[in-house]
Amino acid sequence: MARAVLQFAVAGAVAVAIVGVATAIASRRVGEREAITEARTTTLIKAESVVEPAITDALAGPNGDAANAARLTKLINERVLDPSLVRVKLWNADGDVVVSDEPRLVGQRFPLGESELAAMASGQIEASVSDLDEPENQYERELGTRLLEVYLPVYTPSGEPLLFEAYYRYNAVKASGARLWRSFAPIALGALIMLELVQIPLAWSLARRLRERLQERELLLQHTLEASDVERRQIASDLHDGVVQDLTGVAYKLSARARSGADDGSDELAETVRESIRSLRSLVIDLSPPNLREEGLESALHDLVDRARQSGLDASLDVSGLHRDLADRPASLVYRAAQEALRNSQQHAAASAVNVEVNDTERGVLLMVRDDGRGFDRATLAAREAQGHVGLKVLNGLVTDGGGTVKVDSAPGEGTTVVVEVPA
Repeated sequence: MARAVLQFAVAGAVAVAIVGVATAIASRRVGEREAITEARTTTLIKAESVVEPAITDALAGPNGDAANAARLTKLINERVLDPSLVRVKLWNADGDVVVSDEPRLVGQRFPLGESELAAMASGQIEASVSDLDEPENQYERELGTRLLEVYLPVYTPSGEPLLFEAYYRYNAVKASGARLWRSFAPIALGALIMLELVQIPLAWSLARRLRERLQERELLLQHTLEASDVERRQIASDLHDGVVQDLTGVAYKLSARARSGADDGSDELAETVRESIRSLRSLVIDLSPPNLREEGLESALHDLVDRARQSGLDASLDVSGLHRDLADRPASLVYRAAQEALRNSQQHAAASAVNVEVNDTERGVLLMVRDDGRGFDRATLAAREAQGHVGLKVLNGLVTDGGGTVKVDSAPGEGTTVVVEVPA
């Protein structure tokens, strides 16, 4: 029971870990999206409130405006750049960098990409991870392995567009995701852990009640088997003390009448009665269950196989794979299964040879009974049961109630194999 509860607790811990990892990934992504949105908003505010009012019309012209560019550069360094925003570029429509906090970029021309041109034309703000392998980003490589670039158009007093581009350290974006995760983690994981702690006592209670029910079921099954054995002994005793004795008396009288010279078929009738007596005595032996606790399962199986040989079958037994001592209930189930399978081979299969094999398994014991009889179509099994052949059905019920399994493999002309596995 403790093992079952421990397995439940471990499964719960794994589930908490999986949910925690999934929550961490989701929180970081949400945090990164929020950080990118914040970067877009910050860029928009700084571009429109700080940079755009200081732009002159001459700055967008072919010769630029050196004085205005110097003022803008100072303004950018003082009021735009911060620990997370590390680079600013201001482009004209021809792809010239007219203003930047990096003086080596000013005056250089780089072809604008489709997204930059689309942003200038539409007036929208865009954000993406910067490709630092591009020539225009040669001076940004020293700032970090990943940068987030945000760009939008700003306008001169006459309405000429310029492209304002800001670069942010991406680790600041990731840090925002981590902060969001740290704020969610105590709530999400704490609730899951509390749920797990509440469920463990419930799991213990359920496991205890389940164990009690299983013990009750095993007890009922054991009582059923014992009651069946008692009933079989009683039937065998009644047959032996009643019908067999009466038939024996009749056989003696018929034999005496035949010896007296009566020619009325008494001798043949006496032989018929004696044959019936032999059959009844065999039935009495079959009905009388062995004392498995004293005799042992192996000895009882040898007796079964010996009786099958006496009936004319070439029967063999292999118990070399059985190394464990079985309790009464599983031993009784194995014996009953072997007895029923051998009876089917003798009475219904027209078999000439049968092999009984018993082996240990991880769960318990595996019994296999194979014969070379005529076999049958498994699709007709229900019809055979309706005709009164219910031995396998009864056996299946007994073994299944005991936690085992029964498998019957047969085909016309290919014999029958009965495989029974019983938990130890």
